[in-house]
Amino acid sequence: MNAIRSTLFMAYAILWSVLSAPLVVIAGPLLPGNWAYRFGKLWRLGTQFGVENILGIRPKVIGRENMPKEACVILSKHQSAWETMTLQDCVPDGAYCVFVLKKELLKVPFIGWGLAAMKMISIDRAAGKDALDQVVSQGRERLKQGFYVILFPEGTRVAPGQTKRYKPGGAYLATHVGCKVVPIAHDAGELWPRQAFLKKPGTVTISIGPAFDATGMSEIEVNKKAEEWIETEMRRLSPHRYPDAVSST
Repeated sequence: MNAIRSTLFMAYAILWSVLSAPLVVIAGPLLPGNWAYRFGKLWRLGTQFGVENILGIRPKVIGRENMPKEACVILSKHQSAWETMTLQDCVPDGAYCVFVLKKELLKVPFIGWGLAAMKMISIDRAAGKDALDQVVSQGRERLKQGFYVILFPEGTRVAPGQTKRYKPGGAYLATHVGCKVVPIAHDAGELWPRQAFLKKPGTVTISIGPAFDATGMSEIEVNKKAEEWIETEMRRLSPHRYPDAVSST
């Protein structure tokens, strides 16, 4: 059954992208205001419809009251493609999100073109310190415009139960701009594994942690605070993935 669901969803997602992505790529930039983001939201919601009604994967959000009303930096666990869609529903109604991503993604047909039209924060990872400055210069502008900036501090999708080094990009942006930071944990990888064709139906829990102000903090302090909350919460959400969490109960 999972194979049938996954095959049907893949066909649906491709067809929906072919029909809706051109609205983002072509019409969005030609119209005033945030039409690229509006069409992008239409594209995303259509895809999520397939996720929920074909794959049977639905979200459960806890801690929604922790999300600030003003634009901020969101640091989230990254396990699959699922959260790149659904995390955007965690910000206040009417607000939009942008992601920090590598420039190579902008070349991917349809998806990459749409991301470019929505002016995501794109960086050259090989640029070293200059890449951090790119995050700050673009991120500052997006925050001023009211966009919530989402980053995955581990830099790549990580399998459930694993942790990679938290990179400084998000913390660097927050400390240089002086804004709030929101940590987020979730267990999407349990149902939508990294680079896996087969997905399983069920409920993904998104846990939004308490926001904290990065003003006056160092990047190391911001990353440490975010990592401590996220990784502790991951052990609560998926204790079976962490032997130390199971043994301590």
